[in-house]
Amino acid sequence: MHLIDLGIFVGYMVAMLGVGYYFMNQNKSQDDYYVGGRSIGSWHIGLSVVATDVGGGFSVGLGGLGFVMGLSGSWMLFTGLLGAWLAAVFLIPRVKSDKAFANFYTFPQIFQHLFDKKVGIVAAIISMVGYLGFTSSQLLAGAKLASGTFLELSLTQALVIMGVIAVVYTVLGGLKAVIYTDTVQWIILMLGFIFIGLPVAYYHVGGWESIRATLPDEYFSLTNLRWQDLANWGITILPIWFIGMTLYQRIFASRDEKSAKKAWFIAGLFEWPIMAFMGVGLGLLSKVAFEQGLLIIDLDTLDPEMGLPILLRTILPPGILGLMMAAYFSAVLSTADSCLMAASGNLSTDIFGKWLNAKPEKYQIRFSQLFTLILGILALAVSMQMTNVLELMLYSYAFMVSGLLVPILFGLFTEKRSPWAAVAAMISGGTVTATLGAMELNLPLGLDPNFFGLFTSLAMYLLVYYISDKKKQNKNKVYA
Repeated sequence: MHLIDLGIFVGYMVAMLGVGYYFMNQNKSQDDYYVGGRSIGSWHIGLSVVATDVGGGFSVGLGGLGFVMGLSGSWMLFTGLLGAWLAAVFLIPRVKSDKAFANFYTFPQIFQHLFDKKVGIVAAIISMVGYLGFTSSQLLAGAKLASGTFLELSLTQALVIMGVIAVVYTVLGGLKAVIYTDTVQWIILMLGFIFIGLPVAYYHVGGWESIRATLPDEYFSLTNLRWQDLANWGITILPIWFIGMTLYQRIFASRDEKSAKKAWFIAGLFEWPIMAFMGVGLGLLSKVAFEQGLLIIDLDTLDPEMGLPILLRTILPPGILGLMMAAYFSAVLSTADSCLMAASGNLSTDIFGKWLNAKPEKYQIRFSQLFTLILGILALAVSMQMTNVLELMLYSYAFMVSGLLVPILFGLFTEKRSPWAAVAAMISGGTVTATLGAMELNLPLGLDPNFFGLFTSLAMYLLVYYISDKKKQNKNKVYA
């Protein structure tokens, strides 16, 4: 590691800790810590949303997809665009127009309001576990980048460094630190892609003629994927816009409905096509460099997600490499901090909220910080047991979607509300997805476990709802 690169890396990390310390002194209440005082503008929210949703995991994951399948990998984030815009049209007006939600901090509080307390607690547990896994995926993404770029760092050492930095400044600063650093981090990532990563890699591999001569035609096609790929990405990523705790926190933090909707439209456009094609484009260029023999990697042990950091290490000079790594670490931290805040909010508000509310405001913030620290340590421990970033991210997404999507749609948009139906749907859906995923079975039609988890969740909700509704009707007849 060159001293210039090390200096840039260390300087960037110290700056992030400084932001956390600054906002620690600005946070006067739970409102400040978890929803940024409910007064943040659309551009900050929008850039924070896309930085959180795409982040380091998708940045590294897109590089891996570009390495394996080329430009068609960009369709994964097209589902993000659809999800963002659908949420802007249907979800945000519903949430911002309901006065009952005006003082909420977390997503499970909506479950508690629509159904009852036990539903809120089950939702909080599912959300917390899912976001712990998602935080872990971001730490693993950062560690892969660091260890693939700086030979002196092992994966474990890199994990510890990324984990400590992300956890400490999130613990200190709360949601304001998260959102304002997300804005800066996303801008840094975009500038790094546009002015460093893509042009330098393009020049290094010999330009367009060399790229076309090296790779087969399917790498430049947008149809180099199976329908199952698009279906699996869609059923996992699109619904997260309706059940993501990090997204509800930003809806609550927005000034008003108009500001929130604008933020979601901004986020969707940045996801696809902007980030989608830049991410897979860099992965494609790393594949070209590999095929040309410019990257010295053992083909039998190659992890496609490592192709991009190794390419950057190979082609970028000292100083420029440090800047590009700062850009990628920005993406990693922008998602890790948000997911950690979401899990912490579930624990402090939804699970221990009654106990915590009895304490003075100052102690509430301190306990919230303690919960954030504990969950950050757990996320770091999980990341040390995993190997694939995209797999861990999508698995965490799928678990939350299959457990939470069906009951929240019934609760927000219909009158068919039953607490027991919601609990049955959440437990059955999440359990089926987690079990099938752990068993690693070859499922029918090549579909993901999430399809079967969602079907189970829907079936259980309708079954229990109509059974309870029938009992209620019979009871009314007896009284009549």
